[in-house]
Amino acid sequence: MPSPELQKRSIYFVIFAGSIVLILLLLPFIENGIKGYGLAQFGLGLTPDGNVVSTDESTPSMVTTTLVELGLTLFSIAKIILWMALVIATVRFVAFLVFKTALRGSGQAEIATLLRTVISVIVYIVAFFIIFQSQFPTVQLAPLFTGSTIIGIVVGLALQDTLGNLFAGIALQADQPFQVGDVVQLASGSTGVIEGVSWRGVRIRTFQNKLLVMSNAVLGKESIEVAPKDNLNARIVFFNTLYTNSPAKTIQVVREAVRHVENVSAKIRPVVRIRDLAPDGLDWEVKYWAEDYTRFNETDALIRQRIWYLFNREKIDFAYPTRTVVIQNAPEAPTVDEYLDITSERLSRIQIFAPLSEEELARLARASKTRVFAPGESIVRRGQEGNSMFVITRGTVEVQIADGEEIRTINTLKENDYFGEMSLLTGEPRTATVTAAEETEVLQISKSALKPIFETNPDLVKAVCEMIEERKALLNARVEDEPENVSRQSGGVLRSIRKFFGMGQ
Repeated sequence: MPSPELQKRSIYFVIFAGSIVLILLLLPFIENGIKGYGLAQFGLGLTPDGNVVSTDESTPSMVTTTLVELGLTLFSIAKIILWMALVIATVRFVAFLVFKTALRGSGQAEIATLLRTVISVIVYIVAFFIIFQSQFPTVQLAPLFTGSTIIGIVVGLALQDTLGNLFAGIALQADQPFQVGDVVQLASGSTGVIEGVSWRGVRIRTFQNKLLVMSNAVLGKESIEVAPKDNLNARIVFFNTLYTNSPAKTIQVVREAVRHVENVSAKIRPVVRIRDLAPDGLDWEVKYWAEDYTRFNETDALIRQRIWYLFNREKIDFAYPTRTVVIQNAPEAPTVDEYLDITSERLSRIQIFAPLSEEELARLARASKTRVFAPGESIVRRGQEGNSMFVITRGTVEVQIADGEEIRTINTLKENDYFGEMSLLTGEPRTATVTAAEETEVLQISKSALKPIFETNPDLVKAVCEMIEERKALLNARVEDEPENVSRQSGGVLRSIRKFFGMGQ
């Protein structure tokens, strides 16, 4: 059965259209009667092309001709007005039937306003030109369009934004990305419900009950997330628990509680899963599908409330920021006196410093420095100038020389061994490269630390000289088999030491 509104509009349309048609049917008779009577009074007639002429071969006056032509023109204008009124009434009634009645069940009636307006305007324009040409066939419309081109350009520039909104609205209508009642989230962060769509823009009712109006041109450039009103749209709610709570139990009880929350769809079972193993506990997420997405804020809040009461009943704990502080007593660093005693004890076990007294060992320990090297790191390099020697206190080093293009290890030194004394005492370049085989700690003894001791203890110079000659002979013997080389250099080591340290002969 037709709706009351349809019946009402149909009656109005029939009465109005019938009246117009009746007038249009009677108008030719009225026009012909007035023409016949009026023209006969003035002795005038009409040619087939509509021109006024005299029937008695006399020349009619200009006033008479003008009045007759004006009357004929008014009849033509009246016909144009009546025909356009009939066209407008018909188009509006058909649009009502199509967009209000036929599309009511499809949900497209609200957003079809712009499309209906555009189609109606096109029909009005085409009908006007057809009717106009039928009444004034001698009037050429082409020059009218040509002359209005400049005016059209000026108007187009002035209405640039308006036309942009119009065509953007047409594009939105063609694509139909959303409908009235859909929830949308814009790239700017605004979220709301589509409340209206027009040729100019879109009205969005935010969840703060504010009205957001956006032009079609701007909206066409936005990234829009749409939650259709006739669709089950998913939401995610987050919570957390302690690591001591059972994940299996948490999944079971939370899912059962969420299923019975109002507005949660019963068609799809909620999903409860671990999102992350966080520092303070387990991070969880609940994914549910809302029947009415416009109420997702209330539903999210209700789910959080149900989870709180559920945890309170089931003795499940929410996670909260925690920090474990471990108090550990750091090993006490040795005092200066303890460090000197330990270092002096180490130096006393070195053969080269055996002739030193306790006071001299303490002076040497005070002037030495502790250095730590990484595995594979070179402590000294062959050919490098140096004025210090090293005593190994922890770790292992390898003494290496170049054998052609290969690197050959000729000795391995461990704790309480020493190296670099040749460069320290004679000033000669390093004869080998020494590399740490593991993390190694050494005592570095410089020339400035040893010189005062040499000046006060001449016997130490001789003892050191003998040891240097033995180690140098061992190194040379491994490099090249020349035993005579040792005897040739025996007398030169002592002189080199005295010269390097600035001591008398």
